Amino acid sequence: MGDALPQPVLIVGTGLLGTSLGLALRRHDVEVLLVDRNPENLRTATGLGAGRAYDGPDSGPDVGLVVVAVPPDHVAEEIDRALSTTDAVVTDVGSVKTAPLTALADHEGLARYAGGHPMAGSERSGPLAATPTIFDGRPWAVTPHATSSDAATAAVEELARLAGASIVRLSPGEHDAAVARTSHLPHLLSVLVAGRLVDAPPEHLALSGQGVRDVTRVAGGDPGLWQQIVTGNADAVAGLLAQVREQLDVLIDAVDRGDRGQLGAILELGVAGTRAIPGKHGGPTRPMASVFVSVPDHPGELARLFADAGASDVNIEDVRIDHDPARETGLVEIVVDETRADHLHDSLGSRGWETHR
Repeated sequence: MGDALPQPVLIVGTGLLGTSLGLALRRHDVEVLLVDRNPENLRTATGLGAGRAYDGPDSGPDVGLVVVAVPPDHVAEEIDRALSTTDAVVTDVGSVKTAPLTALADHEGLARYAGGHPMAGSERSGPLAATPTIFDGRPWAVTPHATSSDAATAAVEELARLAGASIVRLSPGEHDAAVARTSHLPHLLSVLVAGRLVDAPPEHLALSGQGVRDVTRVAGGDPGLWQQIVTGNADAVAGLLAQVREQLDVLIDAVDRGDRGQLGAILELGVAGTRAIPGKHGGPTRPMASVFVSVPDHPGELARLFADAGASDVNIEDVRIDHDPARETGLVEIVVDETRADHLHDSLGSRGWETHR
């Protein structure tokens, strides 16, 4: 495996994604070279085993594939550098595809470039947050442009396969519209909700539950990085924000007038949207149900709970934990297939767990 991938692979940037990609490729014995303007990040990534430091074109065989894994503001210049100084296929893992392509429109080597974007990440950043499994099962958008060579596109798809990802082929414009809807807009709305908590009285925050944590989780991302992402995809994001603003005006009016019909229509639209999100393994969504379990907050209890759930012959689809602010107890929500929820509830209860539906 990996024979179809041009090697060595040079990864430019050893942050979370660059280092994770190096680790993922090394699982398949791919020769990986690393370069970064930050010497500390480079030392950390090489120390983790993500590859070896690149000493320049005279240090070994010609580079076969360059992967640009730098912040959005620098993607175009690094693609330009790679196309101009090597004969390699070039790709990137940036979250915006149209802007760098526009900046490189007149480059004579552009046929060797095909974009890519793994839909994987974390609120954490840097090489110490890297893991070789971060791409496993995740979508990887491969975004060839009109003049990308077949060889370049094939190399990027092989890269995604070796990383463990699921390939989604999109044009650069389709990609930017898609991530604006599924990533950039949700992040900004999460930020707005989280911002309403900054000046909240402590007694209000004491009522925080899993709902507010779910909605605000992604708001903890690096503001500097997100400024680059949003401004790089400004047209698509601004169009969606305008739609949200229109709907927000309707919602405000419905709340002011106590119009339950209008409010209900908006709420139902939200339910329909959640059902539109692909389900497990990309298939249709299936009806799920939750079993709530009170778990003491000390070592070993979660392991015991999962062992008992496994002994119940029920597959866990998702898990959420909400900590009791007044007691050293957590409320674990176990999400399972709707047809198995009653069985799990009864089985865990028979094993001494305090449960409810």
